[in-house]
Amino acid sequence: MMTWLSENWIELAGTLFALIYLFLSIRENLFLWVAGFLSALFFAVLLYQSRLYADMGLQVYYLWVSIYGWIHWRSGKTKGTDESGVIPTISLKSMQWFVYIGVIVLIGALLYLLLKTVPALLAMSASDMPDVPMLDSIKTAGSIVATWMLARKILEHWLFWIVLDVFSTGIYLYKGLYLAAGLFIVYCVMAVVGYIRWKRNMSQQSAVC
Repeated sequence: MMTWLSENWIELAGTLFALIYLFLSIRENLFLWVAGFLSALFFAVLLYQSRLYADMGLQVYYLWVSIYGWIHWRSGKTKGTDESGVIPTISLKSMQWFVYIGVIVLIGALLYLLLKTVPALLAMSASDMPDVPMLDSIKTAGSIVATWMLARKILEHWLFWIVLDVFSTGIYLYKGLYLAAGLFIVYCVMAVVGYIRWKRNMSQQSAVC
């Protein structure tokens, strides 16, 4: 047991903080961004070791967006935009769906090009999964957009995560990162819970207004 803990403590710590992050996200708690920052830090190291470079870069982005999310949510609470002290949830308009999906396609294409060229230029080992870097790029691009939507407190970010979590589970199972794969199965279930809870709270906010 001690040997397993010493060999997998980085993955375990990242998973623990990720679960805390998920729980606080559903609760709409400001401190989700602290847990998210710590989780991203541990997973960045883990994913570098596993040669999932786009995913590693994603964790660096998570570090930045955790700081932005904290500031944005904190600003909303300070302004008192909601009687409960929680920054209000907003929803995507019809055209915004096309904008966000288009951004995913553009970021995914850029990441694909980078993953085809950067590892060789930096003398890094190439990703060893079939169909990578394409799969890695798609998942990373979607995660970037979904996390930004969370930082802006957009309801539909949960729907993006449901799709991404299923996708991620398959990738981590292939890589033998079973704890991380189990985490994303939990993510998928809880994303459904989060969507339902946020939608209900949003309806209550609208009724009060």
